[in-house]
Amino acid sequence: MTRFVGLLRGVNVGGVTVKMADLAEVVRGLGYADVVTVLASGNVLFTTADAADVAKQRFERALRERFGYEAWVHVLAQDAVRAIAAAYPFERRDDRHAYVVFLLSADVRAQLLAVELDPAVEQVAEGDGVLYWSTPKGSTLETPMGKAQGSGKHKPWLTTRNLNTVEKLLDR
Repeated sequence: MTRFVGLLRGVNVGGVTVKMADLAEVVRGLGYADVVTVLASGNVLFTTADAADVAKQRFERALRERFGYEAWVHVLAQDAVRAIAAAYPFERRDDRHAYVVFLLSADVRAQLLAVELDPAVEQVAEGDGVLYWSTPKGSTLETPMGKAQGSGKHKPWLTTRNLNTVEKLLDR
């Protein structure tokens, strides 16, 4: 049995509303145990004997059937998420957001790494299956990296979480 973190892409923004109680019900309906949702942004912890890729497929299918939207989910072992959080390479400051961009595609990773950035404004570094991103508070959507991540063509391949949220997923 493995403790997993499920990260839903694009819920409770842009017209896709999923109540966390309903999300937990869907996950329990898959037969998964120890289900806990964290915050209202599509984060769920669960335990299963399924492999991560099997859990991802089952989870996405169940969300599509229940909520009628094109669901994309990242499923990672909680221990892997713990290592990702611990490896955040930038100084954490009150005036900046610390983000982790979870990626499922090497091509999308390469495209994002090719984005021309002003290092005085935002920084990006590679991690294990992720990009780490630091940007000034209040400018997330206006920066080159923020705009590149927001591209609709990337929806199936990435989801972004504030490092504070990632750390909350480790406390449960």
